[in-house]
Amino acid sequence: MSIIKKGAPLYPHTRHRLISLAVASACAALAVPSFAQDQSGSPEGVAAVPAASSGTPPAPTTNVVKVTGIRASLQSTLNLKRNSDGIVDGIVADDIGKFPDTNLAESLQRISGVSIDRNRGEGANVTVRGVGPDLNMVLLNGRQMPTASLGDQAGRAFDFSNLASESVSQIQVYKSARADTPPGGIGATINIMTARPFDLGKTASVGVKGVYDTSNNNLPGADKAKSSWTPEVSGIYSTIFGNGMFGLAVSGSYQERNLGVNQAAVTNGWLGPFKMGDTGSGAIPQPGTPGYANVTNPPGANDIYLTPQNISYFMRGSQRQRTNGQLTLQFRPNKDLTTTLDYTYSQNKIQTKYHELSAWFNHDTNVQSSVFTKGPVATPVYYEERVQNQDIAMNGGDFATVTNNNSIGFNTQWRATPNLRLNFDAHHSTAEAKKDSPFGSNNDLATVSFSRGTSALDFSQEMPVLSIQGADFVRAPHQVSGSWFQDGINKMKIDQVQAGGNLKLLEASNLNFGLGYTKVDNHSKFQQVQRDTWTGTATAANGGYDQNLWQADTLRQYFSKLDGSGNPNLFNQIHTFNFSDVRNAAIALTGDRAGYTPSLDNPAFDRTTLEKTKSLYLQFNTEWDTAMPMHTGVGFRYEKTDVTSTGLLKVPTQLNWISQNELPLVFGSTTYQTLNGSYNNFLPTVDWDMDVRPDLKVRASYGMTIGRPRYDQIEGGTSFGTTATVRGVTANRGNPALEPVKSKNLDLSAEWYYTKQSMVSLGLFHKALENYAGQVVVNEPSTTATTPVGGAYWNAALASGCVATDTTCMRNYILRNFNGRPGVTYTGNNPAGNALGTISGIAGDPALPYLITSYVNEKKASLKGAEINWQHFLSNGLGIQANYTYVKSDLAFDNSGTGNQFALVGLSNSANLVGIYEDENWSVRAAYNWRGEFLLSPTNNGQPNPTYVEPFGQVDLSVGFNYTKNLSFSFEAINLFNENQRTHGRTKEQVLTITTGGPRYMLGARYKF
Repeated sequence: MSIIKKGAPLYPHTRHRLISLAVASACAALAVPSFAQDQSGSPEGVAAVPAASSGTPPAPTTNVVKVTGIRASLQSTLNLKRNSDGIVDGIVADDIGKFPDTNLAESLQRISGVSIDRNRGEGANVTVRGVGPDLNMVLLNGRQMPTASLGDQAGRAFDFSNLASESVSQIQVYKSARADTPPGGIGATINIMTARPFDLGKTASVGVKGVYDTSNNNLPGADKAKSSWTPEVSGIYSTIFGNGMFGLAVSGSYQERNLGVNQAAVTNGWLGPFKMGDTGSGAIPQPGTPGYANVTNPPGANDIYLTPQNISYFMRGSQRQRTNGQLTLQFRPNKDLTTTLDYTYSQNKIQTKYHELSAWFNHDTNVQSSVFTKGPVATPVYYEERVQNQDIAMNGGDFATVTNNNSIGFNTQWRATPNLRLNFDAHHSTAEAKKDSPFGSNNDLATVSFSRGTSALDFSQEMPVLSIQGADFVRAPHQVSGSWFQDGINKMKIDQVQAGGNLKLLEASNLNFGLGYTKVDNHSKFQQVQRDTWTGTATAANGGYDQNLWQADTLRQYFSKLDGSGNPNLFNQIHTFNFSDVRNAAIALTGDRAGYTPSLDNPAFDRTTLEKTKSLYLQFNTEWDTAMPMHTGVGFRYEKTDVTSTGLLKVPTQLNWISQNELPLVFGSTTYQTLNGSYNNFLPTVDWDMDVRPDLKVRASYGMTIGRPRYDQIEGGTSFGTTATVRGVTANRGNPALEPVKSKNLDLSAEWYYTKQSMVSLGLFHKALENYAGQVVVNEPSTTATTPVGGAYWNAALASGCVATDTTCMRNYILRNFNGRPGVTYTGNNPAGNALGTISGIAGDPALPYLITSYVNEKKASLKGAEINWQHFLSNGLGIQANYTYVKSDLAFDNSGTGNQFALVGLSNSANLVGIYEDENWSVRAAYNWRGEFLLSPTNNGQPNPTYVEPFGQVDLSVGFNYTKNLSFSFEAINLFNENQRTHGRTKEQVLTITTGGPRYMLGARYKF
C-alpha cells in the first residue's frame, strides 16, 4: 500500500471530495474545502456536475455539464452521494427555480431514512433514522439556522414550511458524523444550498401558479376563506458583469394558501391508567357497588384501563401568506479570490378561525355504563353518563401568527497558494414568531347550552361518535362560559464566525482545518388570561345573549369521509358564531375586557438562554493507490459551550393554610434568576471507502455527534405551584449544566453504480446514545417563607393527641386554641362543626420545603437500522426510485406499564416509491411516501400515556410540459387520494385525533429568459 505519487493517473473514483465538485457551492460553507472558480462559475478544473464513470478513466475536462430535467437531476444526486466523504444523500434541483417539490420537507421525505411531521397538511419538521426533529441540525449555506415557534417555544426543531423552494439549488443530508460541520444533528445535518450568480451565470425566469386547495371547501361558512384558489408567483434573476468580476442574483416568491383541517379528538387525553380498586376521577364503579352491574366485560384484576375525559369535533380554516426573498452579491477580482455577500428573508403569516363541538365527562360512577375490550390494556368501546343539564360546548377561536426570518452573511474564499485555500464566513440571523392579531396568538371562547342529558361515546368505528339526548337550545339558550386567550413571542438570534482552510499535501492528501465561534440567544415569553366562568356568564340581571349571534349548522357533512360519520346516533347539531361579535357581547355583559385580551405585561414565563460555543476541527484526508483504491479521512472536532439562562422568578413569601387540603401561597414581587453551566466535547470521526471495482464502492464511517438539550430543560428561573401540601410546594427548574445527548455512530454501506443513472445501495447503521435527560426531585428549604407544618402550633396539636394525617383534627386544635396568636385567625365553624380560618407560617416555623423537579443526564438508548435504495432508468425515458428504511430500538413504550417512562420518539420504518417518465417535452413523476407507526410523545396532557401516530401513506403527482425551450407548464397534485391521519393512545381504540384535509392541486407556467 502506498500513497498516490505525484503524476500518477487518478483512478476515476478517487475524486475531489464533495462540494469541491460542481455543487461547489457558492454556499461556501466552511464545512468543506473550496476551489477557485473559472469564469463559468465552476471550480477550476472541475466539471459543474461530474458524470458517473462507466469504468473508463475520463479525460481531464473543464466543460460544464448543464443540469436539466429529472434524469440529469437524479444523476447529479447520485454523483453527490458517490463522491462524498461518509454517508451523504441529497436532492438537486431540475433547474434553478424548479425544485422537485413546493415544500422542502416534502422533498426531503423522498430520501431514505428521512420522515416528516405534517402541520396543516404540509411538511414541517423532519425525523432522520428515527431521531426526532429537535436532534437534527439545519444549515443554510453551511450556517446554523435559527428557529422560532409559538407551538413549541422550548424546542430546537426547524420548521421547513417557512422556506419556499424556488431559490434552493440543492439539499445535502449528512447522515454520518463530520468534523467540519456544526454539531447538533444526531440524526443528520441538513444543508440547504441556495443559488449564487457565479454558479448561475446570466439567467432569469419567472413562474406563476394557481393553487386549488379542496380542504377549504369542507368548512363552515364562518371559517372558510372566500376562495379555494390562491396565487403563487416566483422569479429569479442572475447576471455577471464587469468582465466577470461582479455577480448579482435576486430571487423572490410570494405564495398564498387557503385550507381547512377538520379533526375529531379526545383533546384532553385519556384518564389513567387505573386498576380495579382505584378510585378518583376517571375510575369506573368498583366490584360490589351498585354501578358495577353497568360495566360490560370489566377489566380483569391484573389489567389496566383508561377512560375518556372529553370529546371534540374541530373545523379549522387557515389562510397563509408566505414571502421569501434573497439577494446575493459576489466579487471576484481574480481567479484566486471570491467574496460573497447575501441576505435571505422569509415571512410566514397564518390566520386561523375554528369552531368546535365538545362534551366533557364528569365520571360520576353512579351514572356510568361502559363496554370494555379485553386486557391487558382494557379500553371502553362504549362509554355513557346519565347526567341532566350538562353543558354542550360550541367553542370558537380567531387568532393569527407571523414568523419572520432574516439572515445576512459574508463569505470570502482565497487561494493563497496553489496548495493552500483559506476561507472566512460570518453571519447574523434571526427568527421571530409572535401574534398577528389583537385576539392573541391562540385563543378559545367557550359558548354553551346547559341542556345535555344522557351522553355516550362509541369508539367502535374509525371516528369516535358522540350521542346526546335532551339537547334544547331554546330552553337553555347559548351563552359564553369560560375562555382563554394566549399571547407569546419567541425570538432566536445567531451570530456565527467561521474560518478555515484546506492544505494540499503531496499529490493525494489534504488537511482541512478551521475554528469558529457561535452565539445563540433564545428568548421566549408567554401569558394566558383565563376566565374560569364555566357555569356561564348569563344572569337574570344582565339579560343574557342575543341568540341571533349563533347560526345553526350540521356536523356530519364535515366528516363525511370518515367511518362513523354516518352513524345515526351521531349528535349532528353545531352552532357557529362570529368570534369578534360574541367576544364583544361577553365584554359588555361581564365588564371584563382584560379577561378577553391577552398581554405580555405580566408573563407567566419569560426566559432568555445564551449559548456561546467555541470550536476547533482538523481532518486529514488521503487517497491510497492500492489494488482497490481507497480513501480515508480521520478528524476531530472540539467544542466548548457556556450556557447562561435567565428566567422569571416569583418567590413565595407566605403560606396560608385555609382549609383541610388547601395551602395557597403568597408571592412577592417578580424577579429574575440566572443560572450558569458549561460543557465540552471531543468528537472524533473516521471515514473509509474503497472502490472494489469501477462501479462498486463500499464505505465505513465512525463518529461521535451531539444533540443539545431543549430550552425548557436548561432554562433559568424557578416556576412554583400556587398551592402547597403538608410536604411542601412543587416547583420546576432547568439545569443549564445539562450536557447534550451524545451518540456514537457506526455506518456501513455498499453502493453499486451499474449505469450512469442507476444504482443500488445498502446501508447499515447503529447509534449508541447517552446523556438523555431524566427528571429528579430536589428538596430545598425556602429562605423567604415558612410553613406551620412542623411548627410550634403543629407540635402542640400532635401532643394533644391528633395525628399528622388527620388534618381536620390538627386545624380544629390550632384554630380553637391559638386564635389571635401570630399567624392564626379563627372565623367560626362549618355546618359539620369543624373550625374555619387561616393558619400561616410565621417566624420560627420550619422553612417551606421546595420540591424542585429538575433535569440530570441519566438515560441511555440505542437504535439500529438498515436502508436500501434502488434507482433505475431505461433508455425509453422510464425510471423508478425506491427505498426502504428499517429502524429498531429496544427502548419502546410499555403500553401495559404505569408511571413515567423513557422511550425514543419518532422511531418508524419508512418507504418511498417514485415512478418517472421523461422525454424532450414531457416529464412525469408519481411518488408514494409511507411512514410506519411511531411514538410521538411518551406523555399526553401531562399524564404518562403515549401518543402514537398510525401508519400514513400519501401519493403526490407532478406533470411538466415544455412548450418551447423557454416556456413550460406544470400540474401538481398533493395527497392525491385524500388520506387521513390518526393518532391513538395505548390501544387503537383509544383514539386521540383523526384529521382530515383534502387534495391540493396546482397549475403553473414558467418562462425562462
